[in-house]
Amino acid sequence: MATDRCVTAFAPASIGNVGVGFDMLGLAIAGVGDHVSARLSSTPGVSIAEVRGLDGEIHPWLSTHTEQNTASIAAAALWQAHGTGAGVELRISKGVPLQSGMGGSAASAVASVVAVNALLETPLAIPRLLPYALRGETFASGGTHADNVAPSLLGGLVFCPDVLHPTMIPLTAIQGISSVVLHPEMQISTASARKKLARGYTLEQWLQQQGYLGGFLLACERGDLALLRRTLMDVVIEPQRADSVPCFHAVKEAAMIANALGCSLSGSGPSIFALCENNDAANVATAMEQACRGFGYQCQSWISAMTAPGAFVESRE
Repeated sequence: MATDRCVTAFAPASIGNVGVGFDMLGLAIAGVGDHVSARLSSTPGVSIAEVRGLDGEIHPWLSTHTEQNTASIAAAALWQAHGTGAGVELRISKGVPLQSGMGGSAASAVASVVAVNALLETPLAIPRLLPYALRGETFASGGTHADNVAPSLLGGLVFCPDVLHPTMIPLTAIQGISSVVLHPEMQISTASARKKLARGYTLEQWLQQQGYLGGFLLACERGDLALLRRTLMDVVIEPQRADSVPCFHAVKEAAMIANALGCSLSGSGPSIFALCENNDAANVATAMEQACRGFGYQCQSWISAMTAPGAFVESRE
């Protein structure tokens, strides 16, 4: 057994889909995420001691039942496969707003497996934690897509389509590009939003979206800003979800006027992201916030490089 008795890990929030790559692309967000502490316990299995919210207080409704929390589900999957002897007690501190479209459930799952992994006698390489973190994410969102888990785990921009699981492919991020994420004070359930999506699409839509995704990947590889601006588009999912966020169109228009390279929903929303050159990031964030508040919503925003770090062990006791 490892000599550490308690490990605290941090996992960042993330932008799911990155507009152009539904369920296939994810981007880590710097400066916001979840913390999970894992402590060895004499009681077998995985348990949750407490869950605290954004205000630091005990959360009034997030579950502490092992089978009903993304962090404990993920941790239990890892511990059952590789743990020995004792059990593990978790303490969860939420830093990602709930149902925000910023990968909060993924951040909790990732932080928990990174913390528990550090307690193992022989810790796994970080990429090998993906299947265990996905167990928790599946509970929350109803699918095994890794577009939030992968960037939260690895950091940066990650290509992670289901057909390649468990392989995750970190992509070259164009230098000098930032993401801006705006969170309006409202909530949207990812699982509910997925159920509302159409099940069939035209060949024209399919080909158009494939072209945008291929072009976006090439733009990142080549550092081609002009191509990125042309291809950061979503003609399939965004049109179905945009009306669920009343301020979306105004926020997107404001971002583009402020010289963003592209703008779309983060995950299922309500958060909205834009990619822009570093020098434009502050102006883009301000423009997005003003447009959002013009609809009567309070909001906050984060600016981060496309190379934002992934999960890491924060402390050991």
